[in-house]
Amino acid sequence: MTSILILNGPNLNLLGTRQPEVYGQTTLADIQALCAETAKELGCDITFEQNNSEGALIDLIHAARETHDGIILNAGAYTHTSVALMDALASVELPCIELHLSNIHAREEFRHTSYISKVALGVICGFGAQGYPLAIRALHGHLG
Repeated sequence: MTSILILNGPNLNLLGTRQPEVYGQTTLADIQALCAETAKELGCDITFEQNNSEGALIDLIHAARETHDGIILNAGAYTHTSVALMDALASVELPCIELHLSNIHAREEFRHTSYISKVALGVICGFGAQGYPLAIRALHGHLG
């Protein structure tokens, strides 16, 4: 069975209350349930994690090498700053999809730069919570 790690970075634990005009009112728990429903439909296994710490996210990426077939990463602000996350993704050699709730290209200029996209299979952004099922379907199809 295909196994996918879905990683969520800093501040995503505040979804539903943090800047709802940008990120919507859907909570991270709502997104997790949506992901579980999509995974069940496709017959794949997911692990859903969130952490505000860059080091913890790197540890989860490293551990994925032994247990998962691919990674979906919403790195939040670390997308634009973390060479360390980029290096971790490159080192585990698992296909990765970069994911964002908002359209980072329609926002502040500093958000237009992504270190994650340099090692990602593809990028999904701007579709809110619906981006997660899109990413699961895309990665599952790629791994199929």
